[in-house]
Amino acid sequence: MTVQERTQVGIVGAGPAGLLLAHLLALGGIDSVCVEARSREYCEARQRAGMLESTTVELLRAVGLGGRLDAEGLEHDGIYVQFDGERHHLNFRELTGGRWITIYAQTEIVKDLIAARTAAGAALEFEVSDTTVTGLDSDRPVLSYTDRGGERHVVTCDVIAGCDGFHGITRRSIPAGGLTMLAERCYPYAWLGILAAAPPSTDEVIYCRHDRGFALHSMRTPEIGRLYLQVPADEDAGRWSDDRIWAELATRFAVPGWSLTRGPVLQKSVTPMRSFVAAPMRYGRLFLAGDAAHIVPPTGAKGLNLAVADVAALATALIRLTRDGDRELADAYSDYCLERVWRSTHLSWWMTSMLHITPGQDQFESELQLAQLRHLVSSRTAAAMLAETYTGYAPLRFDPTTRLEAARLWPSVA
Repeated sequence: MTVQERTQVGIVGAGPAGLLLAHLLALGGIDSVCVEARSREYCEARQRAGMLESTTVELLRAVGLGGRLDAEGLEHDGIYVQFDGERHHLNFRELTGGRWITIYAQTEIVKDLIAARTAAGAALEFEVSDTTVTGLDSDRPVLSYTDRGGERHVVTCDVIAGCDGFHGITRRSIPAGGLTMLAERCYPYAWLGILAAAPPSTDEVIYCRHDRGFALHSMRTPEIGRLYLQVPADEDAGRWSDDRIWAELATRFAVPGWSLTRGPVLQKSVTPMRSFVAAPMRYGRLFLAGDAAHIVPPTGAKGLNLAVADVAALATALIRLTRDGDRELADAYSDYCLERVWRSTHLSWWMTSMLHITPGQDQFESELQLAQLRHLVSSRTAAAMLAETYTGYAPLRFDPTTRLEAARLWPSVA
């Protein structure tokens, strides 16, 4: 049996981008249907990013999603940068005139969003299959899917939003020639990440450049640590016992007078390092957001924050388009977002290149890395440039109610 339906915005993907988009659209009085191939349980358990820019935090608070974030999030003034066996603190709050970062896991944001959408009685479907998007160059694109009960849904939309990640179907549904750029860089190393029942050994995140490879010490809660090691790109996590991981982390993070707190490893995985940008982020009535359009290596903590920035802009544009027939922001959406995407891509590439040891790296390259790091920790100007982009270099503009001109709402596209 096939069910014919109608909505204003069809959203493919119930990760943070798709769920937040549905939430913001609802604030502007716009209906949506959001579909996801995976189960709710999977989406709420999948470990991903945990570092939020101050601009992301401010947006989530402004749209009613700050309750648990404010109660459980860990607010940090800055980060530590470690190299040559010395650890240096960069105070972002001082360097930027007040901006900060917050540790709050993506899984928790997804839980908050699912709870909010469910409480609102939203059209939110998990475990769908055979999802397709068609008619993208028409005024009535169609989202089709089969629900977990086997019923086929054909949903006529005003707009479709592709929030289904790098491997999703929406970007691949754009016909040949619809994308003018597919830029990609794969790095010759990966991150072995662990979630551990070990209280963090640090008050703020540590980025460590070591001759044996990069290491990152982060956290999820005051009781749960999140730590990473640089490993070969094709590494098998099964080759790393818990003892081996802790020993290697202790070696890379070693500084006088400091010790690493150990505990049971709860999860273990290998994350490839990749940069990817697709442009434009729109084809006809299909708009891409988040990982469907771009991916950055996790070094700069930009992936989730870029998705939130995309969605804040996209929600405003789609509210104007579907409610008022105003195309100005929809037409500007891709250029506006790509400016932030490329700036964040540069930050992630720069931090990745400066902190990781490339296979076969020679002394010349190593000394260049160390020279950059010494400059970073000794120059207020250099540190401020990092702090500005890391904490969110521009406010996230979501404006569902007023009719600000594009030049005032998004000055960069004027």
